Amino acid sequence: MKKVKIAEREVFPIGLGTWNMGDDKEKYTQELSAVRSGLEAGIQVIDTAEMYGDGNSESLVGDAIKPFEREKLYLVSKVLPNNASKKQLPISLDSSLKRLKTDYLDLYLLHWQGRIPIEETIEAMEKAKMQGKIKSWGVSNFDVTNMTKLLKLPNGHHCVTNQVRYNLGDRGIDFDLVPMMKEHNMPLMAYAPVARGDRLGSDLTKQKVLLDISQKYSADVFQILLAWCIRNGQTIAIPQSGNIKHVINNVKSANIQLTEEDLVKIDSVYPEPKVSEPLALW
Repeated sequence: MKKVKIAEREVFPIGLGTWNMGDDKEKYTQELSAVRSGLEAGIQVIDTAEMYGDGNSESLVGDAIKPFEREKLYLVSKVLPNNASKKQLPISLDSSLKRLKTDYLDLYLLHWQGRIPIEETIEAMEKAKMQGKIKSWGVSNFDVTNMTKLLKLPNGHHCVTNQVRYNLGDRGIDFDLVPMMKEHNMPLMAYAPVARGDRLGSDLTKQKVLLDISQKYSADVFQILLAWCIRNGQTIAIPQSGNIKHVINNVKSANIQLTEEDLVKIDSVYPEPKVSEPLALW
């Protein structure tokens, strides 16, 4: 298992997404335990956002990380587009830090491109970085056009990642966005890497080739999907789960090294895109 380098840090390639976590009080203890179990098993990257449950997810994460050494974690949160101005971003950031019970984020992302000029958001991000409130910044849900514009702007090259939806059934970015990010030494952060438990309509868990490969590695299909997602050593996958068993299984997927033969078989069913495709969202 190789760690992924992001903003001068090397982190475990399987992280933990927290969308929809922290909202249900009856699930709170279970979700708290799931996050902690993941951290104990080696997860470093925890991804959340101010939008998730209007801060409930951040509050859950803040409680979950209390027993752990902050410096060993890699905390990621996201600011809503409407809050990404020079005036509002610092307010949103401070609120996120308060909920997370920490004085800095390792990574702060613009959740998606909105009406506020990206130039203004970059300026606000850079100021937060100088103040020590964030270690680095990036974006989410940016396509090639958005990224091209961003990288040409002053300090645009300080963007350290782009978080997008990426899984075997949504691999359109392999045509253009992934090569572009690789060219700029920018790791990819992949959300919905197991197609939300195969609820995105790709029938991944029913494909014979994936079932055969999972049997070969004494794994389940979701572990194969994660191993495929991080296969290039430049991707951090952030599957969401509030289930301890699932979180531990996700961590174990980092030990599966798919062979070239495996990848050829997978490509035969889910081929690389030959043309540019719209970015998969949500």
